[in-house]
Amino acid sequence: MVMRSWRIGNAILILMVLPLVVYLLNRVLAALERIRHASDEIVAGGTELVGDLSGLPEALATTDQTVSDVAAGATRYGGSVAKLLA
Repeated sequence: MVMRSWRIGNAILILMVLPLVVYLLNRVLAALERIRHASDEIVAGGTELVGDLSGLPEALATTDQTVSDVAAGATRYGGSVAKLLA
């Protein structure tokens, strides 16, 4: 009787659970392959972008100078408005 129960349990495992595990593993591997493909495209785009960033330090220096000029002008404007309102 005990051996019969083990055989039935093993048959259920092989016929029902094992195909489900294979199906789920296939879905996970397919998703992993899509992620790998997307990450390869991101890396390829990133390496192309590196060449476009060569002028970035000069652009940041220009931006810093512009921000400093605007801040000085805003301070002068604020001082003039304060005199008018006083």
